[in-house]
Amino acid sequence: MRYEEIREEIHAGTAARTLPAWAGRVLDDVLDDVEAGRSSLPAVRHPLGFLCLPLERSGDLGVCLHIWTPEVLAAPSTTSPVHCHSWDLVSFVLYGTVRNVRMDVGDPSDGAARQVFEVISHDDVDELRATGRAVHCSPGPSSTHRTGESYTLPAGVFHSTLIEDGLDAATVALGRQSPGGGDLSLGPLDVPTHRVRRSRSDHADTVRALRRSARRIAAAHCSARR
Repeated sequence: MRYEEIREEIHAGTAARTLPAWAGRVLDDVLDDVEAGRSSLPAVRHPLGFLCLPLERSGDLGVCLHIWTPEVLAAPSTTSPVHCHSWDLVSFVLYGTVRNVRMDVGDPSDGAARQVFEVISHDDVDELRATGRAVHCSPGPSSTHRTGESYTLPAGVFHSTLIEDGLDAATVALGRQSPGGGDLSLGPLDVPTHRVRRSRSDHADTVRALRRSARRIAAAHCSARR
């Protein structure tokens, strides 16, 4: 399935019947290819704490599986979990509980200040450009999304994502690039512009993570059919 097909399943309210089985087949195919030596694992450790498995990149559209798992150590972050996307997000929760906290960002005189970083990505390298712009942020409204539910986040909204009720969760994440938007992150005032290379996790850890995720997707799919 590609972006438009997945987006239509979510829009039609049929994703809970179709996406868990599809995602399970995707993971099975990836693991089969790796074990047969036909490809290497494409998943990378994302600095926001999940394992990212890119499935489609076509112009302004993208599809990924995002997997939060204790099998793989989170990549270290040089800024903070508070960020905003340059793309509109539509996400379907395969299993687990995901909470998004929107952040109110405003005048730094209202409290402790953080610096805005512009994130420019090239292949596996993220350049975090210190803008010198100081802002204050505080938690705003939050929303919780469980297995079989979907949610949206428009481009440009600062937020942080938390995993609740355990360490495991996975989503099908759809992105559509928004004209004029930028990927931004909030971090310390004294951190200069720097580059971070996204890393692939240990091969064995990643295989265990994908197998674990496939089992949990299968369980969610079976539960949805009861």
